[in-house]
Amino acid sequence: MDRADRRADRIEGLRRAVRYHDHRYYGLEDPEILDADYDDLRRELIALEEAHPHLITPDSPTRRVGASPSGLFAPAPHRERMFSLDNAENANELADWMARLERRLGRPPGDLVCELKIDGLAVTLTYEHGVLTRSATRGDGVTGEDVTANVRTIPAVPLRLLGDAPGFMEVRGEVYMPLPSFEELNARQAEAGERMFANARNAAAGSVRQKDPAVTAGRNLSIWVYQLAYMEGGPALGSHSETLELLGRLGMRVNPATAVVPDLPAAAAFVERARAERNDLPYQTDGVVIKLDDLAEQERLGFTARAPRWAVAYKYPAEERTTRLLGIEINIGRTGAATPFAVLEPVFVGGANVGMATLHNEDEIRRKDIRVGDHVVVRRAGDVIPEVVGPVVSRRTGEEHPWSMPSHCPFCGAPVVRPEGEKVARCTRGLTCPSRLREWLFHFAGRGGMDIEGMGYKTIDLLLDKGLIEDPADIFFLRADDFLDPEHPLRPEHTEHKPGCWFEGWGALSVGNLMDGIEAARDRPVGRLLVGLGIRHVGGTVARLLARESGGMEALKTADAERLAAVDGIGTVIAESVVEWFSDEDNLRLIDRLGEGGVRLADPERAEDPARVLEGVRLVLTGGLESMTRDAVKAAVEEQGGALTSAVSTKTTALVAGSSPGGKLAKAEALGVPVIDEAGFLRLLEEGPSALG
Repeated sequence: MDRADRRADRIEGLRRAVRYHDHRYYGLEDPEILDADYDDLRRELIALEEAHPHLITPDSPTRRVGASPSGLFAPAPHRERMFSLDNAENANELADWMARLERRLGRPPGDLVCELKIDGLAVTLTYEHGVLTRSATRGDGVTGEDVTANVRTIPAVPLRLLGDAPGFMEVRGEVYMPLPSFEELNARQAEAGERMFANARNAAAGSVRQKDPAVTAGRNLSIWVYQLAYMEGGPALGSHSETLELLGRLGMRVNPATAVVPDLPAAAAFVERARAERNDLPYQTDGVVIKLDDLAEQERLGFTARAPRWAVAYKYPAEERTTRLLGIEINIGRTGAATPFAVLEPVFVGGANVGMATLHNEDEIRRKDIRVGDHVVVRRAGDVIPEVVGPVVSRRTGEEHPWSMPSHCPFCGAPVVRPEGEKVARCTRGLTCPSRLREWLFHFAGRGGMDIEGMGYKTIDLLLDKGLIEDPADIFFLRADDFLDPEHPLRPEHTEHKPGCWFEGWGALSVGNLMDGIEAARDRPVGRLLVGLGIRHVGGTVARLLARESGGMEALKTADAERLAAVDGIGTVIAESVVEWFSDEDNLRLIDRLGEGGVRLADPERAEDPARVLEGVRLVLTGGLESMTRDAVKAAVEEQGGALTSAVSTKTTALVAGSSPGGKLAKAEALGVPVIDEAGFLRLLEEGPSALG
């Protein structure tokens, strides 16, 4: 073999290796080599191709980036028409769909295939002898736009299939933008002063339709392949699930959440599990597509003028709606932070009526150019707080006007000031500001703090209105008699038997439960108290470190900032914040009064290291927690020696079930794995496995 042949063989070998590792990384998400080793392979291939351009082939993995900008998209006829899908929005409509199938077939159909409905851009991929030759958008279903140059840049789209591919294939898939990539893209757009995308689907569609493929390549798109539309050659296939297996073997990316189920009730259960888990996914879904699995049944049922009879899309309630922004107001939090929120013309979105939504901060309002009077896009996903995505600029009439941060606090009248270099404006009055005090008390009594059962906003508002509390220490001096209505003629004798003698909405039972909650809070660990006090930069993990290092409040009163900063996990900023808080005379008086109220100010010595009480514990989280983000949960568990895993198994110690738990809850119950709520999880962090009972 001469040098030219060896060179050609080396280039082809490198292409095979890069394709294989692309498939392992993008298709299977299971890489076999380190990134540096992969980069070496790719660099060598690029160097050889640049030195010998006559050996470059259209399907080389190096051709993904750097293609010349295309002109207007050429028309691209589909080999088989791309139909739309009929929709179902509730169980009755699903049942009607199934009844129609049974009437046409004369019997119940066989298995069903359930697939997540990806919120992206539908495309076709045409392969000839295993090589990608064309990609097109849906268009009118008969003819789409030729976007081959752009789709070639998507790493998850194989340029050459693995194994023995059929002679000709037309495959359908959904190009999407992962949510982290979408957030990064919008951040870059905002920084450059360019138009932001309203959602990940629009971002994906806009990225595929770029004139310059290099722009598409920089958008980090991906794809899920969901259907084999046409094939010449290849194996005989009898079911849709078999076609998906074939596509996966050939190196295409098939969503692993796809499932074959025996009947409609099982499909409905899949829909509900998918609905519960959708907000945990790194991409957008807007429903579930249900198809007959048997290809012979599909052929017998055929199509209507616009849709296949053998498939239906179960659509979730819209998570985005358009409504009018009536005004912008601010809330003052416990730290004095002034947070703007939108007052909306009520709209039904994400399964609930929404009249208010977050606007994050003043910079976000300015960056998105949101104006009072605008029509705005509102998003609500699951239990996530509704947010204003952005304005519908095309609907402006000229009567809209920009908003600016008020100069004074609407609750106490103090100046609202935004310190130089900070993103957040703040009320300059201390905790005498009614809104700051209210939020501080709620934080103090909340699950992340002292976890006082029954002390939510409604109770705190009552106590403040009646003048019964002015700071957290006052909570521990409350008595049941304080809830008796002083204006009631029957007070004070034997009123526990006369509900009308209590404040409205209260009775002996509810007051007794609150007193029990306060009593239990007196014995919370010091770490909980430190969180409740609201010291800046001190969250749950740091609070536990401070409690461990100091032993209690007396030591923290005289703590040295340099010594605290040397503790792993604390650092200079946190240490200085702690020392500053404990140098304030009002704060020291508060600590003394908490002690007088019976609150524990020091932790008893423990034989075990409290920072590692979860050694060997394996936890799984489903749903969202109010007091901690998923990343914070993971950090807290790992800090104490435990592991947060993604799948429930017999080795799982416990499942932490937050709001909107997904299918993991049913699996845990089936396996007999203990299930704990957010409060139970916080106790577990403090006490270790003994908290599981």
